Amino acid sequence: MAAMHVWLAALQVLAISGVDKPAPSVRGQYLEARTCDVYTGSCFANADTSLTGRNAVLAWKIEQGTYRGVKLDGLGVAAVLATSDTLGLKQSTPAKAVVIVDRTATPSQREALVAFVQAQTGGLIGEIVAVREASVELELCPCENGACARLEAGEVKVATRCIYPEHDKACGNESVQYPPLARGVQAVAAMAVEHTYSGKDLNQTWQDAGRRGAFVGHFATR
Repeated sequence: MAAMHVWLAALQVLAISGVDKPAPSVRGQYLEARTCDVYTGSCFANADTSLTGRNAVLAWKIEQGTYRGVKLDGLGVAAVLATSDTLGLKQSTPAKAVVIVDRTATPSQREALVAFVQAQTGGLIGEIVAVREASVELELCPCENGACARLEAGEVKVATRCIYPEHDKACGNESVQYPPLARGVQAVAAMAVEHTYSGKDLNQTWQDAGRRGAFVGHFATR
C-alpha cells in the first residue's frame, strides 16, 4: 500500500510539473501554397502527379519560441521551393529553395531561422540557392472556416480564403489528398486567390491564383 501511495504521488508531481507534456519550444502561424490542388478528388490528384505541384511557398510566423538557443519571438520566415516533380509525392530529387528571413532578425536569428526551415521540412530541401532579407508579413484573418490568410515576403505574395464545397467543387468525391509539407502543422485546406513568386534565384516565376492548393493554420515543435 505504501508503494502505491508513492507511485500515485510521483504521478501527481509529473502532472503538476508538466514533465509528461513538455511545452513546444517554437509555435506560431503557418501558411502553405502549392501549384497543385491539395483539396481535390483522388482521380484528379493521380492525373496531376508529376505534372503539377512542383513549386510551393511555405511560411512561418513565430509567435513565441527559441531554436538552437536563439529567441525568435515575432519573427517570420518563408521558403520558396522548386523541384522537378510533385513536391512530397513522387519527388525524385530534393527541392531547391530560396529562404526569405525577416529583415529585423539579427545575424544569429537569421542563422537560426534558416536552420529551423531545414529542420521543419526534413529532407525536402536539398539546396538553398539564396537567403534573402525582407519584411515577412503573415496574417491569419478571422473567417468562417479559419482558412483566410495573407502573406507578403519580398517577391512572394499569397492570399487565401475558405473552400466552399458547394461552389468550389470539380467532382463529387473531394477531400484533402496531401498533408502539409512541414512538420508539426495543424492546418485546414484553403483556396489560394493569389500565389505569386517573381524572384530570379530559382530561374522561374509563377502566378497560380484560383487553386485549392493552400493550407492555413498553426505549428508547434520542440
